[in-house]
Amino acid sequence: MPKTKAFIKRSLIGGVLVILPIAILVFFFRWIFDLVTELLTPLSDLLIKSYGMPHLAADLLAVLIIILLCFVLGTIISTGVGKWAHDRFDSYLAKLAPGYRMIKEIINQFFGDNNDSPFKSGQVARVRLFGKAIETSVTALVTSQHTDGTFSIFIPTGPNPTSGMIYHVAPDLVELLPNIKVDSAMRTIISCGAGSNELFSAARATKINEAISD
Repeated sequence: MPKTKAFIKRSLIGGVLVILPIAILVFFFRWIFDLVTELLTPLSDLLIKSYGMPHLAADLLAVLIIILLCFVLGTIISTGVGKWAHDRFDSYLAKLAPGYRMIKEIINQFFGDNNDSPFKSGQVARVRLFGKAIETSVTALVTSQHTDGTFSIFIPTGPNPTSGMIYHVAPDLVELLPNIKVDSAMRTIISCGAGSNELFSAARATKINEAISD
């Protein structure tokens, strides 16, 4: 009987672990689609009234029009004149809506070409935040190195890596891990530390191999 209960429990949990991520993914994409279609309702309604298109076809066409518009705008601002006009528009909009610049900078951290973004150009490190004599260390992203040798680091929180704390620490507290990619470190942060052993073991093995080859 205990074996039967364990089997049922294991099978049920296994099924949940298969279905739940798929359900969350479907829910997320449905939420995104509903949000986009709601924003595009005026345009899709215009297409329906003007051309008698089915609602779904009008929504899809509206999305394609927005994508094309984004492409055209991106092409324009890549030119000198377009960049000048965009900078002037940004400056004007930032005065009217103070929160606009902050929102734009956050988006640029993830999707833009901002070379200062820790999620793009930051270097993974283990930092003894509480002192060299304390064994406790944290996973961090090095965002800047100063002329005096100290580092500015960003320590993401798990499971939400977009929030965290910024510290300025001495170089002897920082162990740079150039062999670990930022996205690999982020996966361990999102999973609240799960997978860190494999991540750091691989980094140590790479360091040892490099030392032997040298």
